[in-house]
Amino acid sequence: MRTQPLLQHDDAMAAIDAIRHEVARMGKAAVIAVADAHGELLALLRLDGAPESSVRVASNKAFTAARLRRPTRVLGETLRSRGTDIAFYGDARYTGFGGGLPVLVGDTVVGAIAVSGLTDAEDETLAAIGIAAIPGANPPPAQDRGR
Repeated sequence: MRTQPLLQHDDAMAAIDAIRHEVARMGKAAVIAVADAHGELLALLRLDGAPESSVRVASNKAFTAARLRRPTRVLGETLRSRGTDIAFYGDARYTGFGGGLPVLVGDTVVGAIAVSGLTDAEDETLAAIGIAAIPGANPPPAQDRGR
């Protein structure tokens, strides 16, 4: 039997707090979503002033990053380069917008963190800050991280 690490409530809250503080420092607003390894939500925070539409986008980014085990930006770039429609994936929750990152412990994806409401680059940078706040978590491999 294989034992797999899990993203816990305290991990989700640590990530949300770290991102929330950085967003406040920036003087902006966003939605933060944390999902388990299956892409299902563990926590979600919509900061004051963040667009309502960003709730679903952040949730979908977290779902996509966890399920595909890579940054959502990579899916978007792949689809654009191939001229493929996102509907190919067969689930409306998949998205290619940047800002969702898988959370890894070693080489195991234990969940995902996503941010929505700012630019894709800002969203992804903030998601990485959330990952850094989780003890034992490491960011996606360098080739998968934003530019």
